[in-house]
Amino acid sequence: MKKFILWSLAFIITIAAAFYQRSTGPTYPRRIDITVNNTVHNLKLVRSLALDERSEVKLNITDPTVKARLFFKRYKSDEEYQVADFKYRVEPKKEGFFAEVPQQPSAGKLQYYFEITDSNGTRSYLRETPVVIRFKGGVPAFILIPHILFMFMAMLFSTLAGLMSIIKYPLYKKYSIWTLIVFIAGGMVLGPIVQYYAFGDLWTGIPFGWDLTDNKTLIALLFWILAVVMNRKEDRPLYTALAAFVLLLIYSIPHSLFGSELDYISGQVTQGFILNFF
Repeated sequence: MKKFILWSLAFIITIAAAFYQRSTGPTYPRRIDITVNNTVHNLKLVRSLALDERSEVKLNITDPTVKARLFFKRYKSDEEYQVADFKYRVEPKKEGFFAEVPQQPSAGKLQYYFEITDSNGTRSYLRETPVVIRFKGGVPAFILIPHILFMFMAMLFSTLAGLMSIIKYPLYKKYSIWTLIVFIAGGMVLGPIVQYYAFGDLWTGIPFGWDLTDNKTLIALLFWILAVVMNRKEDRPLYTALAAFVLLLIYSIPHSLFGSELDYISGQVTQGFILNFF
């Protein structure tokens, strides 16, 4: 019964952490509510595009009587905004207004806002806080899916081992080892391969760069190596609890924050740094 409760708690915590990761970060769709012809529409505005996708922005508004325009330019540039008209389109499982934008190189970014004209007049949206799209290379499903599964399993085993260590349940050592194995497979083997497909670099963390995703993966790995080593000959559950807490804390950092970014002036791909907060 105790083991079932621990597994259940670990699963709930992992699902909650995965949901948080799925709904935060600078590359997940930005949600806003707007009123068009006295009807509220919930928009999901694209913030990430793969190079093998159609390079376009969608407004999921199903009222073909309105008109809409998109204003876009390269991110962090002094360029004037370019304008593209949204066109209403109906496709299988896809209906709304679409505006094409120029595809950028991998790690390139565009910023955009839009305006809508309906029976109540013309209004601009997000002009002061434009949405930013980051472009990336396509990642094959046979790489991406195992990466996601291994990272989920690593979080699940980590949380389970952490809970077991708190009550000194003997199996915490076993799941600590499994956490380390799965985390290495998902984060240190498949993770760099995903990044290579997306941005052309295997590793952009320390000592080569300041990519936050790579660096937080490295930090978590070091803590789990320490936990496994310190528990080899003696029972030291505190190290396992600490490693599990660190991994959970790292999962609270939005995914892709301070990730790869193309500098249009130098032509180099750079990684963000924590000082960007200021």
